[in-house]
Amino acid sequence: MKKIPFLAFLIVTLMACNNDDERTCRFCSSDQTPEFELCREPNGNASVNGEDTGTNYQAYLDDLVAAGASCGN
Repeated sequence: MKKIPFLAFLIVTLMACNNDDERTCRFCSSDQTPEFELCREPNGNASVNGEDTGTNYQAYLDDLVAAGASCGN
């Protein structure tokens, strides 16, 4: 009987962490660049047009917006 709560906890934890493995993307543009695709990779890095930048996604996005880029959802 003691295994059931542990098993339930393990399943919930795995399901919650599973969303981190998704790749999410949006399109960005600015006056200086043509439209490009910015994605958050499963490792947390930003990729631009499919190329990993090696930079944290949120930091990369914040810098783009600060530089005048517009990024949609």
